[in-house]
Amino acid sequence: MGDKLLNESLEGKVAVVTGSARGIGYAIALKLANSGANVLISGTDKERTKKAAEEMQALTNSEVSYYAGDLSEEVNVEEMVTRTISNWGKIDILVNNAGGGVILPFLEQTPETLKTTINRNLWTAVWSCYKVLPHMVDAGYGRIINIGADSVRNGLWDHAAYNAAKGGVHAMTTGLAREFAKDDITINTVAPPAVDCEALDRIRDRDSRLVDKYIEIIPKGRAATVEEVADAVWYLSTDGASFITGQVISVNGGSNML
Repeated sequence: MGDKLLNESLEGKVAVVTGSARGIGYAIALKLANSGANVLISGTDKERTKKAAEEMQALTNSEVSYYAGDLSEEVNVEEMVTRTISNWGKIDILVNNAGGGVILPFLEQTPETLKTTINRNLWTAVWSCYKVLPHMVDAGYGRIINIGADSVRNGLWDHAAYNAAKGGVHAMTTGLAREFAKDDITINTVAPPAVDCEALDRIRDRDSRLVDKYIEIIPKGRAATVEEVADAVWYLSTDGASFITGQVISVNGGSNML
């Protein structure tokens, strides 16, 4: 059984991975494409997103397309979904990775940074689920994996605004999972801690001691890699995970347990 799961293919599946021109999202999209899925990636910068899609296409045997736009806006999500359906006729897998919080002490936030954090991390996921789920219901099949945050559970320093958004994603997961379980649509969240990527580097450039504190609470003694997060998302995308729904899966090196 272990070998069967390890080799489980996503051949014939279609995946949308938001926020995937770089970092965690790119690693997820690449993992799914390497497993056989045709993938649409998204980002806010058109040239960077196009380049990422071209790179991924060259690295895999799958078809890779892209969409560039702000997914906190309903019209852009509609366009992204329409493009995917036009390309491949369906969406089997949705990974809501688009995000990026403004990590600051709460009273140093501004009304603009608060709105930006909620828009990037919550509204992108809400609109994507809202636009993709009708297609999954019609097909009687779907896998939705949201990227949440371990900080929702441990109250990480300077993450209050970010946690407000990601906590909403965690909560949406359970409600949607119950509502759509009988349509063979599973909806889960993968919640990582500090992840070794550009986002962590930006915080480190501002305050390296803060990043040290983030890592000190992880028993493994290091940040997660993007590949470790991608592996968890891949598993939840497969038919091997068909009886897992409504869960927050912590890929966190033990920083929270149970």
